[in-house]
Amino acid sequence: MISRTEEAALLRFATTLTLGDVHSAEDLVQEALLRAWRHAERLISTQGLARPWLFTVVRRLAIDGLRARRTRPFELSASDVDLDVEGVPDAGERMVTAYVLREAMAELAPYHREVLVHRYYLDHSVEDTAAVLSIPIGTVKSRTSHALKALRHVLTSQGFHARR
Repeated sequence: MISRTEEAALLRFATTLTLGDVHSAEDLVQEALLRAWRHAERLISTQGLARPWLFTVVRRLAIDGLRARRTRPFELSASDVDLDVEGVPDAGERMVTAYVLREAMAELAPYHREVLVHRYYLDHSVEDTAAVLSIPIGTVKSRTSHALKALRHVLTSQGFHARR
């Protein structure tokens, strides 16, 4: 029903939604695949819709998990230091930049974070993002714009400014 390539893409998406927590991401993917197995007959009859359905399930599971853990403080995991940030030459600077960006992303509303994850982390087109999130293309564009403004506001409030 799902290829290894699609499973890897699903895991990358889940890892981004869990702010780099690979173990939680694996749990999300496993739960989504289990749900797909339970609904296999329905998914097989809707050709081409299994992938967006799986991404939607992972997204909703991640949002539910974030809501459940809202009372716990943000924790930096070992995988956070592996984020590749282009244009930053020093490894230490990359690590700090990755941490700051993850902290700022964690403060965004889930619907803002998910659209940024699709557009910039997973490099999805506007059309693909709309299909996976089951929202209109115009909504993807406006949410992306609002999410970038919100991210800029969070970073500015923390004392960071855009490089010129």
